[in-house]
This record gives sequence, structure tokens and C-alpha cells, in this order.
Amino acid sequence: MSFKTEINRRRTFGIISHPDAGKTTLTEKLLLFGGAIQEAGAVKSNKIKKGATSDFMEIERQRGISVATSVLAFEYNGIKINILDTPGHKDFAEDTFRTLTAVDSVIVVIDVAKGVEEQTEKLVEVCRMRNIPMIVFINKLDREGKDAFDLLDEVEQKLGLKVTPLSFPIGMGYDFKGIYNIWEKNVNLFSGDSKQHVNDTIEISDLNSEELDQLVGNNAAQTLRDEIELVEGIYPEFNKDSYLNGGLQPVFFGSALNNFGVRELLDCFIEIAPKPRPKESEERLVKPEEEKFTGFVFKIHANMDPNHRNRLAFVKIVSGEFKRNTPYLHVRHNKKLKFSSPNAFFAEKKEIVDISYPGDIVGLQDTGNFKIGDTLTEGEIINYKGVPSFSPEHFRYINNADPMKAKQLYKGIDQLMDEGVAQLFTLDYNGRKVIGTVGALQYEVIQYRLEHEYGAKCTYENLNVHKACWVQTDNEKSDEYKEFLRVKQRYLAKDKQNQLVFLADSMFSLQMTQQKYPSIMFHMTSEFE
Repeated sequence: MSFKTEINRRRTFGIISHPDAGKTTLTEKLLLFGGAIQEAGAVKSNKIKKGATSDFMEIERQRGISVATSVLAFEYNGIKINILDTPGHKDFAEDTFRTLTAVDSVIVVIDVAKGVEEQTEKLVEVCRMRNIPMIVFINKLDREGKDAFDLLDEVEQKLGLKVTPLSFPIGMGYDFKGIYNIWEKNVNLFSGDSKQHVNDTIEISDLNSEELDQLVGNNAAQTLRDEIELVEGIYPEFNKDSYLNGGLQPVFFGSALNNFGVRELLDCFIEIAPKPRPKESEERLVKPEEEKFTGFVFKIHANMDPNHRNRLAFVKIVSGEFKRNTPYLHVRHNKKLKFSSPNAFFAEKKEIVDISYPGDIVGLQDTGNFKIGDTLTEGEIINYKGVPSFSPEHFRYINNADPMKAKQLYKGIDQLMDEGVAQLFTLDYNGRKVIGTVGALQYEVIQYRLEHEYGAKCTYENLNVHKACWVQTDNEKSDEYKEFLRVKQRYLAKDKQNQLVFLADSMFSLQMTQQKYPSIMFHMTSEFE
């Protein structure tokens, strides 16, 4: 296949939602269609001992939540699909924001009973800022939930989206009969018993035919006719261009757990979803069709295999072909590196690939060369933007609980911070280490992983900090700056990149400091111009 064909047959997308809306289950079912797994393991059900394929960290299996973004690839109808399954839990939001820099489109999963939840709002806002095309999947229709029209209204109002349904439920919960596929004009009946295999679809091009009454009963059939008439009256017709520009969001209904409505979603997705898109760098816009390879690291995962202290840097290929054993320029270090075993993924199964194309995600073995946001090219100096660190919300001192294991502890902390699990600050005046995270659950993950992967034990001590602000000044020699350093020395720290950070203990003290030292700028993210 030609280079152009390879690009055109790739679809790279992320699945986002509030925890528990059924994101991991949907990912599983998509893999089932790709023939990538034989049976799907639901996250909740204890009957199926398989465990979800995309949750491979021990702590995820215990909690039933996804904490790391996993990358899964499969082929379906000649299209190569790359899914980035993101953690829904808000304590891991930062990982998800970074992942959104590597996707070309997004599927938003919404629980039919709970509707739009807070985490979904935040993530959708990030997608809207970047004009990422979105498809909405309303899940769990086999349970009692909100009325379909109310849900569509809620999605429009709370998420600020403009929707158009491409499938519509026939009944709901106990009375759930199936789905009418507006996109393909057919009816898919729900039997409710077959959890693992896929039901037949019945072509019904005319909703007024008597066949519909025979299939679902007179009442349900009449209700469906009225509702579809209403849908056609209220919602705009689907327009591919406005979907691709982020101006229109198609909606599908289904039940991922029962594998229902998922094929419709997938078939429509591969038809309308964008192929790999150009990406803005600080220097210029880079297009996928360009011959020269460029890519960037959006995630680092340490210890994919606990027996080997290995780290994998996940690289999204933006342009050109990435070839195995070819030297590429690591822009930040300005040195050439080559990779003998780049991996493609299927959850924890990895295979070595010789050549990858734009839209693909490859995992590169890393001995500590990479950090999040790094760029690889064939020689051109390109820096992709948009992978910032946010100011953490929680701060704790980290103490070594086993003096014999100090080396392991510092090595472990170092690697976990490179991975972007949390941020490390070292206080200027006494050198104590402070860990800042977006959510409290991350402290558990850090403690667990330090012990199980590095053999190091740590304890925490609370620290009263409201925000970490990155400090910027135009004149380091000014009296004002020197006074700031002297007066605030107990609150100053360095982050991992050795940038100066001011740890403000309250909103009030931050405002007072800003008023007192007007020439100094305080930033909430580590990337500032």
C-alpha cells in the first residue's frame, strides 16, 4: 500500500467519560469487533474472571478503575484503528488532558441514568478548545434512565454541543426493545440474553411498514415513528464537514455491556471520523503527508514489566514514516537516537514493528532520555506545543520510611515523576522533597508502585499549600526580585526542570504577593511564553 493510503486508513481516537459510565467496557467491545479478543471481560462482573484487557496495572484490577492510559490497536474492515483508553477518575485528569493532544477525534460516553457528569464537562471543554471532532455514545440503555430527548438537551446545554442523533432507542430499561439506526435506516432488535455475540439487524427502510409493528408491537412502533419525526424536525441533518470542524456532534445509543449499538457506532465512526490531522508546532504547521518523520512523546510508562526496570515512551507519529533502527534527532537533547525494538500495542501485549505511519502510536524503550512533550524528527528543529504541567491541588512532604533503601526511593520517585504521575518540588531552604498531585488517589498509587516496583517504602506528611505557581521575571538583578527571594525563601522550590516555583499557602497570600511584587509573573502551568 502507498504511504497516502496508509495515512488515509488510520483513525486514532480517545474515549472519554466520567468514571463508571462504561468507557472500559466500550473499549473491550470495540476490540471484540476487531477480532482482537474472543470474549470481552466486563469490568464489574465477577463471573467472568478475565478482567478487562485494557486495565493491566495491579492497582486497576483491585479498584476496577483505569489509572493509566492504555493504547490498543486493531484492524476493522480494512481500517487501522488506534484507541487511547483514558482514565475517567478525576484524580488522573492530567494524564487524560495529555492524551487528548495525541488523538484526532473523541468518543464521549454518557451514562443514560446519570446524564452529563462533572468530569465529562471538563474533558469536553478541552476538546472544544482544540476543535476535536466528537461522537457521543449514550450507554446502559438496558437500565432505567432519563428520556432520550431530555438527555440530548442536557448534552447540548451542559456540554455546549450541537447534536444530531444517528440512532434512536426503542423504549428503555425494562421496555428496551432495540435501536433504530437513522444512519443506515435499519432496526436492531435487543434480545437481552446474548452477552458475548452480536445480534442480527433487520433492514427497515420505511418506518410506516407493518413489519415494524410485528417486530416491536404497535405501541412501541407508533412511539418510535412519532419520535423519529420529532428528531427530524428538531435536529440538524448530519453534515460531515461541520462534524470534522467540531461544530456538530452525532449521537448514538446503546448498551456496551450487552454489546448493543456498538457495531453501529463503529461502522459509522470509520466512515466519518477524521484521518490523521496536521499538528501545530512552535515553528510551523506539520502535515501528515510530509515525507520526513516527526512525532512527540505524550506519555511515559515506567515498569510495564515489573521484572525489568523498563520505561516506555509513547510517541504519536505526526508526519512521515517511522522506521526501526533509523537514527532520529531528539530535539531537546540535540542528539541522534535509534530504536531497535519499537512496539505497537495491544493492551499489555506488544509486538515489534518495522515501520509506522502518521496516526500510529509507538512505544520506544527509554533509559531516561525522554520526558513528556519531547519531539523526535529527521533533523528539523520542531517543538510541538500543548503538553503542559498544571498546578497541583494537593501537596505532601514525602519521607523515606526505610533508610537502607534511600537510593531505590529516589530512583523510583524520579521515574514516576518523568512519567507524569505527579510533580516533584524540592524546597530551596532545606532540600525537602514535596510531591504535588491533581488528586489524592495518586498518593496511594505512588506509594503502591514505589513499594511493588522499586522495593522502597515512603510516608507522607501534610503540607499546607494552596497552589504552586511558576515564577517568571524579566530582570533577575532587580531589587524587587531579590527582596522577593529573601522574604519568600521558605516558600520557594524548584521543579524537576529546575524552574523556580512559589508555593503559596493561601489564595490571599498569593494575591498579596502579586500586589507587592508587580514586576514578577506567577503562572499556573509550567508552559508560558
